[in-house]
Amino acid sequence: MMKKAYLNWSSGKDAALALYKVKQDGEYSVQKLVTTVNTEFNRISMHGVRLELLQKQAACLDLPLQQIELNGEVSMENYNEIMTIETNKLLDERFTHSIFGDIFLEDLKRYRENQLEEIGVQAVFPIWKQDTKELLEEFITTGFKAIIVCVNTDKLDKSFCGRILDQSFLKDLPKDVDPCGENGEFHTFVFDGPIFNEPIKFKKGEMVERSYKPAEESDNNCFSKDQKSWDTSFVYCDLLLK
Repeated sequence: MMKKAYLNWSSGKDAALALYKVKQDGEYSVQKLVTTVNTEFNRISMHGVRLELLQKQAACLDLPLQQIELNGEVSMENYNEIMTIETNKLLDERFTHSIFGDIFLEDLKRYRENQLEEIGVQAVFPIWKQDTKELLEEFITTGFKAIIVCVNTDKLDKSFCGRILDQSFLKDLPKDVDPCGENGEFHTFVFDGPIFNEPIKFKKGEMVERSYKPAEESDNNCFSKDQKSWDTSFVYCDLLLK
């Protein structure tokens, strides 16, 4: 019997590849997408994608969507409280496995595994430790299509924001930038591919630049001590559903 799983959906390429590989493998039955959203802006956390585009993705994937609502200044304590409530909902629905699109970040993987182990849910990482250039090549050749919706301008030039994720994009990436943006260089929105029942039609809106600085209550936010001393600047490409 296939194991009942939900997938932590970011709207981007890594989550899409994880879902694709799980569907190919046949060990897990993915029956729900789970996504955190920023209630201050009504967009996907980190990626900045509008909720209507997220919801359209779920419809094109034929999967129900569970939105976890977080405000823009969420503390670690509040975050854990909200996640406990939302995870209990999934436990009530008898989900036993949680799938992630993580590739490299050991600390994050360990945190996810430890948190889920406490409640009896097993974390699954279908693309863990795979070569990121090969993954991106597979993403492109398999027929997935994505657009760059967010660029960390401390790590990558803002001109990459709004570009389609294709061979030209891969060729133009600086050598010190991970091909899958695993160091937070960029984020994507997937709008077509072999797991979609139809492409998502959208148009590009304005480019928005934002800078973020962690809250001063240093022991009660979701940033590490190293992160607290830095301002981080991002450029977002606002997408509008057609």
